[in-house]
Amino acid sequence: MKKINFGVIGAGGIARRKTIPGLLRAKNCRLVAVMDPVDAEGIAKQFGVKRAYTRDTDLLADPEVEAVYIASPVGCHARQIKLAAAAGKHILCEKPLTLNLREGRAAVAACRKHGVFLQEGYMMKFHGAHRRIKELIDAGRLGRLVYLRAQLSCWYPPIQAAWRQDPKLGGGGALIDMATHLYDLLGYFAGPIKHLTASTGRLVHSYRSEDASATLIRFKSGALATVDCFFCIPDEASRTRLEIYGSQGAILSEGTIGQGSAGTLEGLFGLGDAGYDATQNKDGKPHFKKIPFRPINPYTAECEYFADCILHNRAPVFNDPANALEILKWTARAYASQSRGSGRRAGR
Repeated sequence: MKKINFGVIGAGGIARRKTIPGLLRAKNCRLVAVMDPVDAEGIAKQFGVKRAYTRDTDLLADPEVEAVYIASPVGCHARQIKLAAAAGKHILCEKPLTLNLREGRAAVAACRKHGVFLQEGYMMKFHGAHRRIKELIDAGRLGRLVYLRAQLSCWYPPIQAAWRQDPKLGGGGALIDMATHLYDLLGYFAGPIKHLTASTGRLVHSYRSEDASATLIRFKSGALATVDCFFCIPDEASRTRLEIYGSQGAILSEGTIGQGSAGTLEGLFGLGDAGYDATQNKDGKPHFKKIPFRPINPYTAECEYFADCILHNRAPVFNDPANALEILKWTARAYASQSRGSGRRAGR
């Protein structure tokens, strides 16, 4: 099978921990070069790559590189996307695409101008459990969607030079870094967003980015959703729950939201036709049943999908530029919806 040669820009962090190992398992991807300003040689040695660069321009000048995965700090994305597009490299870029919508539009325009594909790294739609949920929703098993809830939190204490803790480098904190993952995922289930409002704050940590966020969403379908994401809740205290309720039942998950491929999934279907229960006793335990799903490494799946698009000259549909700009639009509106003084406002 033909493989696409990838170079990685910003090969430390999430790239080193998750995406590069996932890419190496992809049947249609080959890693040929890495770039990192701190430990390029160490990363190259770890993954058996011959070419290691400390400057993005040097990697982009490598004729063997056909596509790049960008995992640098968000503040670098706009510039690197434009450079990669001008060099004729297809681009898989980590989320969020850029610091704001203005930069995002310019980056997308550069890719269009130079005829390269662009895909954003919201990988949770590739998780096996989330694919199964989508199948069940599309099959009508929940009836009409009514309410969705998703949570993603972690303990992220002050760390020297951590770009996610400086809004000038990352665009913001818990909202732009994690809540946007869930805007994307819930949109996959419920369709386009019609309206949202958010509240953020700095409740525990002393850095400039917000460590707390909660968002209320209304979708065009009429369904409602809440998203709660925090940098100030201990990892062990959060179960990363996903709840989806419809007129005919519900689907609940734990541990599927995150960077892994496991978790649990259960559902209850075929309801909604009974009469009104005036007693409203809630003592009985609902008979939820486990829902099997195929474990899929979401990083491997997103890399395989992108490489397949390149090989077949077919623009990505999942996490495409239009979706990236839509998420940036709602991110700006989420920050702007806050009351004055509740947290940082993002630029449009």
